[in-house]
Amino acid sequence: MAGGWSRDGAVNEQIEASIAEELERMRARRGPMGESLTHCAECDEPIPEPRRRAIPGVKLCIDCQAERDLRPVPRGGINRRGSKDSQLK
Repeated sequence: MAGGWSRDGAVNEQIEASIAEELERMRARRGPMGESLTHCAECDEPIPEPRRRAIPGVKLCIDCQAERDLRPVPRGGINRRGSKDSQLK
């Protein structure tokens, strides 16, 4: 595949690196691991037993988790496409 000024295979390496980063980001968001807490790590309210059984390793109460879920997730700002338009800027 012609890559312009890039060496052979560079485009595929960029694609694979982007996929690997996205998979790592997804793994990090997969959820809690380990033993569940009995009280929320942020507000110290009790975490209901059904929630602790349903989500092994839970650290936050429902309200704190809902608040955290609404926060924007920062994404990497790296442009790996290498388009000519991005190279001209």
